[in-house]
Amino acid sequence: MQRTKVIESEVLTGASAGAATSIGSASCVRLHNDTSGIITGGINTVVGAASTVFFSMPAYSVEFLEKYPSEVIWTSAAIKASKVGFTN
Repeated sequence: MQRTKVIESEVLTGASAGAATSIGSASCVRLHNDTSGIITGGINTVVGAASTVFFSMPAYSVEFLEKYPSEVIWTSAAIKASKVGFTN
């Protein structure tokens, strides 16, 4: 059975490409959309850069995002994010 290991405390994602964050240089991020709407997110190589990869999350959902530690993410509205890993 796989378990989630929380590595750092939850933070809020930036709500624009200019406020993007690497979430503590995480390679695996747990995202929690606790809003009543669909969230759009982007993955950038640097803060403020044009996003090349987008994703959406339904309302009240949790997703795990794998990315390079140097990549930054942002979402259309601030949502909760934690640096995590997986254990067996």
